Amino acid sequence: MRAGRLGPAMIHNRDRTLGSGVLCGYTALPQAFCEKASQMDPSEVRRLITVGFSDAIVEVLSEDNTHFEALVVAAEFAGKRPLARHQLVYRCLGALVGNEIHALSITALTPDEWRERSGES
Repeated sequence: MRAGRLGPAMIHNRDRTLGSGVLCGYTALPQAFCEKASQMDPSEVRRLITVGFSDAIVEVLSEDNTHFEALVVAAEFAGKRPLARHQLVYRCLGALVGNEIHALSITALTPDEWRERSGES
């Protein structure tokens, strides 16, 4: 492996102990900080998703602050397949997905789909 490139071993072992701290995301930080940073509050996940859409309805639930369930109702989903809708949500969360956000179940609907499911006309 050439110098300056991250190999699979570095990625796999990125949270190993380093002196009195932990190598957290490739930066040496106190262990208490990494433990706190490794969990996300549902309200923060909601905020990050909301920022990525104009006039969206976003609800996020979590029982353990690592596994989340999100409902996102946004006009930006119109004409998009489920995978493309999920990618728009993932884009809002960036590198948090797979790290602080271990799992995310997404229900992504347009406003019309939401009204139809809600029984409104």
